[in-house]
Amino acid sequence: MPLAIEVNGLRKAYNGAEVVKGIDLQVKKGELLALLGPNGAGKTTIVSMLSTLIKPDGGTALVAGYDAAAQAHEVRRNISLTGQFAALDEGLTGHQNIVMIARLYGYSSKNASVLADELIASFGLSDAKDRIVQTYSGGMRRRLDIIASVINQPEIIFLDEPTTGLDLQSRMQVWDVVRTLLKRGTTVLLTTQYLEEADQLADRIVIIDKGSIVAEGTPTQLKASTGGKTLSIQLQHQVNAIDIERLLASQHLTLLQNTDPLLLKIPVTEARCANQIIQLLLENDTPISHFSLSDPSMDEVFLTLLQSSSKEVVL
Repeated sequence: MPLAIEVNGLRKAYNGAEVVKGIDLQVKKGELLALLGPNGAGKTTIVSMLSTLIKPDGGTALVAGYDAAAQAHEVRRNISLTGQFAALDEGLTGHQNIVMIARLYGYSSKNASVLADELIASFGLSDAKDRIVQTYSGGMRRRLDIIASVINQPEIIFLDEPTTGLDLQSRMQVWDVVRTLLKRGTTVLLTTQYLEEADQLADRIVIIDKGSIVAEGTPTQLKASTGGKTLSIQLQHQVNAIDIERLLASQHLTLLQNTDPLLLKIPVTEARCANQIIQLLLENDTPISHFSLSDPSMDEVFLTLLQSSSKEVVL
């Protein structure tokens, strides 16, 4: 399948500190690729370089077949970028906002109005099109913002954490909009801090940490790569986590970090390993209340891969 985005050895540094370290990336036409990573991993910097907002210090990036550094104007004609905050006039109605932006793209007044009606209907906002945007919910604003981003019918749309700060219902509304874009054949590069969002939407996921790619693959492939199952152990009372980590490390096992001190989460390669781990913990007087075995969530995959990456860096 032809590539919408092809990146080789992309680099960027600020004040001598390299924040993107030789990234190689490929995105197929019509695909949704999700970039995941902790704050400061380099996600937004990558998007900024691909969307021509900043120039790379090294490497190449072809976007819609054009060099993002040398042919920025051509790239901009074929892309759209939606950031974390809606770029809308809150004093206008939803319909007026879309008409205004369509007019800026050169549409006649009549054609802009027709296009606005079509887009608003296709993205499920017809009932609110004549309301002032100031009265919209967060999810409705984000949907309208994405509608504004596709007026120029871009081949590629960059969504940089588009659902940050939204509640679950509003995020799900945005997910529906993204699915509509994909059905139309639009290529989407998504950055998000919500791991279930990537799990729901992405064809492929790339996990980035400290400016480098840690892992990439489909959600299913990434889940399989971390061990296949997660053993969750509920404790009767709090214990020394460092002692547990050392005990597990002696058996080449990893304790996933989480905010609940009474819950241990351990990735395992196969179900029979769970029995061995439970026996090991009981032999060392670990106060187990109950336990369960389940498929790993994307959160657990993410933590496992980042922890593995950190250990590799230390070594």
